[in-house]
Amino acid sequence: MAEPSRLIHRNLREILPVAVAGDGLWITDREGRRYADACGGAAVSCLGHAHPAIVAAVRDQVGRLEYAHTGFFSSEPAEALAATLLDGAPAGLSHAYIVSGGSEAVEAALKIARQYFVEIGEPARARFVARRQSYHGTTLGALSVGGNMARRALYDPILLPAGHVEPCFAYRCKRDDETEEEYAERAAASLEAEIARHPPGTVAAFLAETVVGATAGSVPPVPGYFRRIREICDRHGVLLILDEVMCGMGRCGTLHACEAEGIAPDILVVAKGLGAGFQPLGAILVNARIVQAIRAGSGTLAHGHTYAAHPVACAAGLAVQRVLRAEGMIARVAALGQGLEARLVDRFGNHAHVGDIRGRGLFWSLELVADRASKAPFDPARKLHLRVRQAAMARGLLVYPMGGTIDGRSGDHVTLAPPFTVTEDELDLIVDRLGEAVEAALAG
Repeated sequence: MAEPSRLIHRNLREILPVAVAGDGLWITDREGRRYADACGGAAVSCLGHAHPAIVAAVRDQVGRLEYAHTGFFSSEPAEALAATLLDGAPAGLSHAYIVSGGSEAVEAALKIARQYFVEIGEPARARFVARRQSYHGTTLGALSVGGNMARRALYDPILLPAGHVEPCFAYRCKRDDETEEEYAERAAASLEAEIARHPPGTVAAFLAETVVGATAGSVPPVPGYFRRIREICDRHGVLLILDEVMCGMGRCGTLHACEAEGIAPDILVVAKGLGAGFQPLGAILVNARIVQAIRAGSGTLAHGHTYAAHPVACAAGLAVQRVLRAEGMIARVAALGQGLEARLVDRFGNHAHVGDIRGRGLFWSLELVADRASKAPFDPARKLHLRVRQAAMARGLLVYPMGGTIDGRSGDHVTLAPPFTVTEDELDLIVDRLGEAVEAALAG
């Protein structure tokens, strides 16, 4: 009999299978069961498991230089990764700060934004605004700006003050009597109203996911929304921080999701697919004027991590970026995404309990509803999203479920984020098994 686990798991009452190997789409557990990883864990494994080029890059870097503290040295992989990330980045982004994941990257973005305003003589700018039904990470700063009410609840007494405005969530929030353009204006107007609630010159930045990730499930903005947001931020001297931890680095069919919106942020946050799961990795790409203000002022970034710009992690990220470019992966995502959408619409488009099918590229979600006409959710006590996950795993499929889709309490959705290397046959298998899992969960 196996020894009980001494590891603190997410669910202390659940016994998890032990993963021992991965290959492409597939993960194998210790008992020999194989699972199609249709969500990349959390949209992380964008090149599948055990990609030989990334494995080779990690092995080579570990053999040459495993660590060098950034207080003493830079490293070749870090310099090369920064240059690669900024080649073709949204306009104005000139420098990268590299960390170990999305939460760290969001923290860095908040702190650099604050330092920027102090450096340019606007120290009153200390307030951040984000959106309800958003998610920006688990560290206290990131959780403070996040709008996932369920994840915030336990920690509310120790969170920093932050404003939260309307999401851009057409399925749930757009009125039947308004166009997408009118809805874009109304949704963006909530940011202007929040800025106006505070004394002039006190809001530092607005933070938003370009395509909303886990909290609401692959929610794309309506056309024109982010152009209006950009204009509001510029007019009020507020920085725009876009969180593309989950939706970026090719996941939505463009290297950066904001490319489809026709705007550039002042700070862009990336992670997850940046390292593709081969190493913990995140980064922020920062506008030149922010970097220049700090360089011309104190000259020192008032923030740091022991594992910032870790050479092995950077080598992995660099190898991922090279594969994306050399193998035309971004165009492949766009094409495969159309095929995945078509399969989902064919299988679930008329399903009595699928209210919405939404997403971009290889980032799609189903919102499950008790009644399509009214969009009424299932009773949260049923935990339908977890039932879908369990039914999917029993069929050898990994999907990313979430509850609280609507308001942090009600609503269920299931997200797919397969690797960019997925095949057409594998997409068929994913949708077939998901269909079986949804039916089993609904019947249970």
